[in-house]
Amino acid sequence: MRTFLPALLCAVLAWPAYAGAADLVVIVSARSQVTALRAGQVADIFLGQIGRFPDGAEAIALDQALGSPQRDEFYSKVAARTPPLMKAYWSKMIFTGRGQPPKEAANSATVRRMVADNPNLIGYIDRAALDASVKPVLVVH
Repeated sequence: MRTFLPALLCAVLAWPAYAGAADLVVIVSARSQVTALRAGQVADIFLGQIGRFPDGAEAIALDQALGSPQRDEFYSKVAARTPPLMKAYWSKMIFTGRGQPPKEAANSATVRRMVADNPNLIGYIDRAALDASVKPVLVVH
């Protein structure tokens, strides 16, 4: 019983962090013709495998800051890769001359603003940061 109570207290205190965890949404500009993407298509864009949206328009990926929880969650759920695997992936792509990692933005608000201003950009943000300047094309659970 003595070890149970501290563990229960820790779980209860940690609950708000998990309960408040929002879904991520992959977004494009409200002016973009893209309306929906599959997770595989999004992964291919962010991994530099394809550079175009399905309608043929250029697709430019925009990452959240390195080490951010959003970035780690995004790559884990969309590309099934951990931060060390992503580092190894981009090291290889750069070394072989096959690609460069996406540019980075500081947070969801910055990603949203940059994506809203450029119909070729694609990014991911906390669902709570959505507004009419962008549209979700994939919800990441």
